[in-house]
Amino acid sequence: MTRQNMKNSRPNGRQERKRKAGVGRSVEGAREARAAGRGDSPMPSTSASVQRADVYSRVTAEIIAAIEQGAGEWRAPWFHNGTSIARPTNISSGKRYRGINTLALWAAGFAAGYGDGLWGTYKQWQDASAQVREGERSTTVVLWSEIRSSRQAENQDDDDGHRRMFARAFSVFNVAQVDGYERPATPVLPEAERLAHAEAFIANLGVETEFGGSEAYYRPSADTVFMPPFTSFRDAASFYGVWLHETGHASGAKHRLDRDLSGRFGSAAYAAEECCVEILSGLVLADLGIAHHPRPDHAAYVATWLKVLKDDPKAIFTAASKAQQAADWMHAQQPQVETMAA
Repeated sequence: MTRQNMKNSRPNGRQERKRKAGVGRSVEGAREARAAGRGDSPMPSTSASVQRADVYSRVTAEIIAAIEQGAGEWRAPWFHNGTSIARPTNISSGKRYRGINTLALWAAGFAAGYGDGLWGTYKQWQDASAQVREGERSTTVVLWSEIRSSRQAENQDDDDGHRRMFARAFSVFNVAQVDGYERPATPVLPEAERLAHAEAFIANLGVETEFGGSEAYYRPSADTVFMPPFTSFRDAASFYGVWLHETGHASGAKHRLDRDLSGRFGSAAYAAEECCVEILSGLVLADLGIAHHPRPDHAAYVATWLKVLKDDPKAIFTAASKAQQAADWMHAQQPQVETMAA
């Protein structure tokens, strides 16, 4: 968190989460949708504004339900694809999901207790010679597409900045919800190599870090991250997780991605930035193959997430979009830019 916004609270007792299927449409509903010509297609076409509002509400409601089901224990549950830690991945393309889709699938996976992050539509699983089981409920993901004006359509080179995007919702199922699919073995780097990669990854960002003291924070006025020494953390994964979170705040500096870092604790700007950076650190930790442990003030973070989600269904989309932008920026600072999913 930024220096002016620090506040610590300890989590309440651990609560046993229910391992139920996530909210969404059942496989029967998916079949009915396909029969109507929209099973693996977007939601029914109405006006762009109404359709977008429906997508916002639908995805946000599913995330809220999953987080509340996990109560104070909720965290982004890095999926283990085979034995490796990774972002949710599409069965058809092999690409990792991005932005809000990563968050939605993490939430659904946590609520249902899934241990694998492989997802696909009903048809994509059929194409993989697998079958979604009767009664399984889907999770919603979103695909953004550009609406081109007639002038742009006539002149493909004309880009005057008047771009309009619309959201299309798709229903996907986890590999744990299907029969007939066997995942190939996935190679896994030793933990020591993954941690060394994380150290180099953060160093390549060019953000100054000073070690010492007992608090972790980013000071915008000095453009510096302050971190407790390594020995203050329970393990290496916790150390890199916190370091990446605070470096995430630095990605929003004016000379980088120029996010609003002025909010004080309890303000809308504070909540938006914390949600953005918590999602960001989750995305990159998963990319680096590092397991996640809840931070000491985790309960306060979960409460902040729920407040943002309930106050404005669009807010989490904005936070996830900015987090993905920051993750892309971090990867772009590396000597060799890693291939990211579309």
